[in-house]
Amino acid sequence: MSDSPDNRDSALPDSDPLGLFARWLAEAEGAEPNDPNAMALATATPTGAPSVRMVLLKGFGPEGFTFYTNAGSRKGGEIAANPQAALLFHWKSLRRQVRVEGPLAEVSAAEADAYFHSRPRVSQIGSAASDQSRPLAERGDYLDRIAALAAEHPTGDIPRPPHWTGFNLAPRAIEFWLDRPARIHDRRRFERDGGGWTSTLLYP
Repeated sequence: MSDSPDNRDSALPDSDPLGLFARWLAEAEGAEPNDPNAMALATATPTGAPSVRMVLLKGFGPEGFTFYTNAGSRKGGEIAANPQAALLFHWKSLRRQVRVEGPLAEVSAAEADAYFHSRPRVSQIGSAASDQSRPLAERGDYLDRIAALAAEHPTGDIPRPPHWTGFNLAPRAIEFWLDRPARIHDRRRFERDGGGWTSTLLYP
């Protein structure tokens, strides 16, 4: 297919958005120099103010998109107050982006344990010692907590703190954006329709 600006055909298939995302993620893993699984996570405060930060996708499948965090953090509090979120993947090397919207649900304790203990020991310690998003008087205080925790558990895994958990976003909408010449881009939005999806092209 020619990719000239006047090509009348969309390059985005009109079915199976989860399959398309899986293909794009696999291509990003071969093209992006750093963190192809990085995504912006947008939540909202209880008063509706938007809040966004970068996190890492740690699981993907038919059930949705999974990430892990400290439930006592700012994002954790916002999720508890309003368990709706949006994700944005931007793969600059491929000139593509994907937006995902839907409700969040906490993963099981077994899933959180399994992922926490799959991390490098130093990462387990750093997470367990952190009161994420809370004020820190001096950086040395955090380093002292890391050292104390390492001394308390000199070998083996670090116990997962109960506030360290994961969330899964079940997609209700997925939108794909693909760069095309002359900024005449391709954009398609999928929305849940019962057990399937509806698909609509959008002006870029």
